[in-house]
Amino acid sequence: MNPSIAEKVIPIAVDTGTAYGRKPGTHNPALTEVGPGTPMGELLRRYWHPVGLASDASDTPRKVRVLGEDLILFRDKGGRPGLVHPNCTHRGASLYYGRVEERGIRCCYHGWLFDVEGNCVEQPCEPEMGRARGRMRQPWYPVQELYGLVWAYLGPPEKKPVLPRYDALERLDEGETLETNDASIGGGGPQVIPCNWLQHYENLVDPFHVVVLHSSFSGTQFVEAMAQMPEVSWDTVELGVRTTSIRRMPDGKIFRRISQAGIPTLRVIPSPRVGRYGPVESLGWILPIDDHNFRIYVVGRVSEKGELARMRSRMNGKLWEELTEEEHQRMPGDYEAMVSQGAIARHSEEHLATSDRGVVMLRRFLKEQVEALQRGEDPAGVSFDPAAPAVMFDAGNYLDDR
Repeated sequence: MNPSIAEKVIPIAVDTGTAYGRKPGTHNPALTEVGPGTPMGELLRRYWHPVGLASDASDTPRKVRVLGEDLILFRDKGGRPGLVHPNCTHRGASLYYGRVEERGIRCCYHGWLFDVEGNCVEQPCEPEMGRARGRMRQPWYPVQELYGLVWAYLGPPEKKPVLPRYDALERLDEGETLETNDASIGGGGPQVIPCNWLQHYENLVDPFHVVVLHSSFSGTQFVEAMAQMPEVSWDTVELGVRTTSIRRMPDGKIFRRISQAGIPTLRVIPSPRVGRYGPVESLGWILPIDDHNFRIYVVGRVSEKGELARMRSRMNGKLWEELTEEEHQRMPGDYEAMVSQGAIARHSEEHLATSDRGVVMLRRFLKEQVEALQRGEDPAGVSFDPAAPAVMFDAGNYLDDR
């Protein structure tokens, strides 16, 4: 062959499956990013979210981060909780260093005093405590207390819904009380989990990972019955996506497990330890701290103090923080599986299969709520009726004769 011609031959690229030339993966920002002005951030701002235990609101200002916003939580000496922007509207000093008093929180720099709704009630360095103080207001958000939690609404004031009550937490059997926990039970790791909230929310509609991750791969982390491969169906309901898992037991009975990912961030998950059968005994709320971190607040009906804390996953008899790195690698749980996807999972690199149908349905449900909001409609689960009945779920562990 003529060398001059050979030099012009262009090699044909062959797909060898190597990682060479791999393009960076991307995430779906409309479903994952929660800051102000983002599609999901605006959707989530139409709901109430737990921002702390009731005890977290005290006369010591507390930093909280919610939906990408840094805020200060406190409780005035009159017992009223407040949630305000951290930087004083006067000169920007942080109210984290403020002093909580009877009527509100006082800035350390020039003593401006703000009540729990941001009204400036004193300006000590100004004549007559500030003749124009009524025109000054510290940015603030409405808060309420329920079920041992402090809830905040970060959305448009004219669209503030009622704070919902939940049937599962209203029906207390004899000897039961409500217990609240902020240790991110269900997250499988520390209190603050360093990945996007959607990675956990989608985990709620993925019952097959229980059989692999929590059973055959890492050893039995719950009970033996959960290791059996279930027959699974999903359906979209008014408040989210419901999962029904059927397991046929050796004695002929049918173990029917119903769970749900509820709007806005609800974990409606019956205990995987199956201590007793019946409706779900606890509810959890995933709080998106920002795009790269979340935590979970749980409220449940208990017969003994500390029951919720005992629900935390143990491997080799150890809590997550007690495991060695070798044990984390050998016996991974939800934390390792979720966080290892990246701070935000790269959706462009996924290859979804039939077992991921629930994930697809949940993403579609969220997309529909975002689109409804953009059309000027109210999203699912929002109520403005103070007399609205408690929200009900049919989730639970049930044992049927056939």
